Amino acid sequence: MIGKWTLAYPVVVADDLFKALADPTRRTILDELTERSGQTLFEICARLSMKHRLGISRQAVSQHLAVLEAAGLVETRREGRYKFHDLNTAPLRQIAERWPGPDTPGPEESTP
Repeated sequence: MIGKWTLAYPVVVADDLFKALADPTRRTILDELTERSGQTLFEICARLSMKHRLGISRQAVSQHLAVLEAAGLVETRREGRYKFHDLNTAPLRQIAERWPGPDTPGPEESTP
């Protein structure tokens, strides 16, 4: 891949993003972080268990978070012994901007 890294890099990032979004559990985790960003692993596990009735281990949630972090959808920060997870929607915007749709007239612009 000599000299072609700059061409291949966006594809790799997009592949990681689509892989991360393909799993329904990871989408549920993103939904929870949308509702309340800055949660610890314990808080995310509790919400998945109580709100969504997902019987999933802390290790499994941690692995899902690692995939989301690798795709750039989740960012982490440490404060003391706590690790907080925050939603990052920038990769989603990059994908949306990659394939702009045709300009379609709005309801008020269309002619009968």
